[in-house]
Amino acid sequence: MFVDRVHVPPGLAPDAAERARWPFDVPCVAELLDHGLSFRRPVTLLVGDNGSGKSTLVEAIAESFGLDAYGGRLGRYHGRPDPSKTALGEVLRADTTVAGARMLAGPRRRKKGFFLRAETAFDLTENLGGVPGYWPEDTRSLSHGEGFLAIFRSMMNTPGFFVMDEPEAALSFTSSLQLVALLHELGESGAQVVCATHSPILASVPGADIVEVGEHGMRRVAWEELALVDHWRRYLADPRAYLRHLITP
Repeated sequence: MFVDRVHVPPGLAPDAAERARWPFDVPCVAELLDHGLSFRRPVTLLVGDNGSGKSTLVEAIAESFGLDAYGGRLGRYHGRPDPSKTALGEVLRADTTVAGARMLAGPRRRKKGFFLRAETAFDLTENLGGVPGYWPEDTRSLSHGEGFLAIFRSMMNTPGFFVMDEPEAALSFTSSLQLVALLHELGESGAQVVCATHSPILASVPGADIVEVGEHGMRRVAWEELALVDHWRRYLADPRAYLRHLITP
């Protein structure tokens, strides 16, 4: 692994007035300010609903290791007119392992890291296919799902620090299973992955550390204990039990 923990040092902590404003008033961010977040396994999954704050967390975690919150490789910035960090990224710090510190201090060719976020991945697939150091495929000619998988296979094929924000956005059921297998393989190979998702499929990566994010803040749970998994099971068993509250007959 490359990062043991992320935290906000006391000297950088926002004051009371700042903590009352976004993003510091989001429950999971408030908990991060108070206690930090440790990484216990090679694959960490931040699971929560829309608006839970999981994307805010992974953006800042990426930045704490030198990755651009817009998305891209370690130490490289692509497409953003304003490369300034996010509010949480400005104050969040990563406690690196020996391997992580060695990577960050080493030459560029040895810096293996990548941040993929669903919101900006389309720009990457449009502009970086065939560029040396990226993926060989012309991802402009591929579907979104195929383009995402091309990025995964090319940019996450060696041990490194990889961060993802809702990578399931463009993936079918079958492609999501392929990504589960890839994340598991990465964890077994010596890589470290931090992934935000609201997919019960991605949340099922074997051996992953699952952190459920929501109004409660953050808590570690087993896959079968996730509220997300329970809702999907209930919905697939009887869609009408949910839809009757939303659709007038």
